[in-house]
Amino acid sequence: MRHAPAYGLLAAGLGLAACAPIPVEQAERQCYAQFAPKPPITGEAGMGVTNSGFSSKMKVEMNIGASVQGDPSAAYDSCVYRKSGRMPTRPLYSY
Repeated sequence: MRHAPAYGLLAAGLGLAACAPIPVEQAERQCYAQFAPKPPITGEAGMGVTNSGFSSKMKVEMNIGASVQGDPSAAYDSCVYRKSGRMPTRPLYSY
């Protein structure tokens, strides 16, 4: 039981290390994945009848939009700052 205080200090140190800032490049990658523009959802459907009868075709493209309200670039900047403690070295739209 002589090692119990040492284990407690080790656990406290690891807990504080989890709160430490991460490198700005890693924060940029994580925040870009979160705030990057999403591609539109597309689809196509068709329906028909044989012998040149009734035929119909439909093409759909939906843009769900950004996952954040307001300016995605500002949200990206604040995300990088929260994670790394530094402002991003590259803007959101430079990727």
